[in-house]
Amino acid sequence: MSKLRANVVSHSLPMPKIYSVPPRCDELSEVLAFLYLGPNKPTAKEYQRTPMLVRRNKVADALEWLKLNHVDYADLKISHENLASYPEDEPPVIVNYTQSMESNKDPEATAVNNVEEDEGAEDGACPFVVHGLTGASLEHMGKVRPHEITARAVEHFKSGGKVLGIGQADEPESLYHNPQLYPQMFPWLFPYGLGGLDNSGVGC
Repeated sequence: MSKLRANVVSHSLPMPKIYSVPPRCDELSEVLAFLYLGPNKPTAKEYQRTPMLVRRNKVADALEWLKLNHVDYADLKISHENLASYPEDEPPVIVNYTQSMESNKDPEATAVNNVEEDEGAEDGACPFVVHGLTGASLEHMGKVRPHEITARAVEHFKSGGKVLGIGQADEPESLYHNPQLYPQMFPWLFPYGLGGLDNSGVGC
C-alpha cells in the first residue's frame, strides 16, 4: 500500500487593498445585493426589521478598536467620509424590488402538515438567510454532472454578474520565525493579533 502525505502552502494576500474601509456605497453594491419580494415596496418600517442597516457609530467604534488593539490593523485606513455617507434608515446598497403576490415558501422544502401561507416573522427581527455557492451546495455540485460548477459560473457572467478577485504574493509564507502567520490565518483565535508561534513575548 502506498503512503500518502499532504502539504499546505500559505500565500500572503494583498488585504490592504481590500480593507481600506468602509467602501463607498456604490462599491458595496457591486458585491452585495438586497432583493425584496412582496406585494408592496418596502417602507422604513420594513427596513428597520432587516439586518441590512448600518449603525455608523458602532462601526466606527469597532474599527477604531481594531486599529488600536490589533497589531495587524495598525495601518488600517478608516474612511470616515465613506462611513458618513451610509444611510441609517435604509440599506447602504441598491434595493431591487420585485412585486410578487405568491407565497415565499419553497414547495420542495415544505412539510405536508405545514399549512402556513408564508414563512417568516410578523413582528421583530426578520430571519436572515445567506445564499451562495458555499457549504453543502458547493460540496455536492459537480459530482453528478462534472461541469455543473463551470456552467453555473458561465451563467453568472452571461447575466452580467460580477466577481471579486483577490491575488496572492509571489512567495509562500514561511512556517519558521513568522509569529504573525497563525494570527493572520485565524483572527478569531487571536483577537489582539498576539500569541502566535515563535513569538518572543510568549513565555514557556
